[in-house]
Amino acid sequence: MNRSILVVDDEIRYRELYARVLRDAGFDVHEAGSAADALKFMDRRTPDMVVSDVRMPAESGLDLLRRVRAEKPELPFLLVTAYADVREAVDALKLGAVDYLAKPVDLDELLAAVRDTLGVGAGAGGEIPAASLTGIVAESLAMRSVLRDAYRVAPSDATILLTGESGSGKEVVAQFIHRHSTRSAKPLVPVNCAAIAPTLLASELFGHEKGAFTGAVTKRKGYFREAHEGTLFLDEIGDMPLELQPSLLRATETGRITPVGSDKETVIDCRLIAATNHDLETDVAEGRFRQDLYYRLNVITIDIPPLRERPEDIPPLARLFLNKDKTEARRLSRAAMQTLISHPWPGNVRELANAMAHVRLLSQTDVILPEHLPPAVRKSAGKTAPESRIPQGPDAPAQTKTLEQHEIEAVTAALKQTKGNRTHAAQLLGITRRGLIYKLKRLGLE
Repeated sequence: MNRSILVVDDEIRYRELYARVLRDAGFDVHEAGSAADALKFMDRRTPDMVVSDVRMPAESGLDLLRRVRAEKPELPFLLVTAYADVREAVDALKLGAVDYLAKPVDLDELLAAVRDTLGVGAGAGGEIPAASLTGIVAESLAMRSVLRDAYRVAPSDATILLTGESGSGKEVVAQFIHRHSTRSAKPLVPVNCAAIAPTLLASELFGHEKGAFTGAVTKRKGYFREAHEGTLFLDEIGDMPLELQPSLLRATETGRITPVGSDKETVIDCRLIAATNHDLETDVAEGRFRQDLYYRLNVITIDIPPLRERPEDIPPLARLFLNKDKTEARRLSRAAMQTLISHPWPGNVRELANAMAHVRLLSQTDVILPEHLPPAVRKSAGKTAPESRIPQGPDAPAQTKTLEQHEIEAVTAALKQTKGNRTHAAQLLGITRRGLIYKLKRLGLE
């Protein structure tokens, strides 16, 4: 059954416009020309959501919101107004409105706000059961595609290499794979190779015998044996010392390790997931990473796109982090959310989590405005991403084209310039190869 929406506006042109857009998107839409008509409708039937104008004759949208909240406190309410009044917006949010849009409303923004509120399309994971996505934010096509790949390979014991920028969510994907593997009842042992001193890494991974070196006062099991029958997650594998890589190669090839200070091999049984923010092919070419180990690890590669390439994930992630430690939900205003979306997030999801921690600790209000965000995030508001890496068409003024037309031109020009080489085209566009593939699918250019 389609979700039902009640659109309330005394101006028929706006009411019909919103209703048509929402109906075309598959919603069951009902219309009311006043707050009184809306209340009469809700006496007979409760919709799944209300979209209401604020300034109306007799009772306003805020009046309607107050009356509805008294009887139906859980009913989502989206307010629309022709008057840009911040205080009115804050009042609406405090009363429980889920959002606040200004006329003339961007219809894509309206549709996105409704879908976001009702969860329509959220977490749609294709073959992935909905229950398997509990606790995972995957609103974007890019992240859903990552999780579909992860879900498909999880039941196997194949070695997996996760690539992507620092903070993009590689450990979350590793946890997802382990949770859906045949080894889920056994431990997932995470190891940050960059955080352990090179002289100690062999001992930490393979274990050591008592007295094997100065300070080895007891015998150590090592991470490989701690992960027995489970999963060993080697994060930042690109930072592993070159001299230790042959030992790791042998462990992955033979399923055997030799603890430091021992002459006896130990059989190991664990699934290996490695992750890196390095370009390992470049590291191999420049002698920083063994080619044979790279091919051993690169059985299945899953590339995690950076947060700037999946902006659909920013709002739900921000809300998740904002309310992490509070029982009473706090809300981000539309202006604050737009500021978050416009930020390039060089630190990815980790940076967003830190930004929301800043807001939680320093803001004293339930409604978060742009001025509550960290300075670095506020400064980036309104700035556009650099276009120097994006091939541009020689004609047609920018203001006459839609964003999708710009994307089509940029992608087409990049592919033409690289003679169809997707890897090189992605580099020209300043995105990952996987990001380019998503764009090709979305734009119908495959």
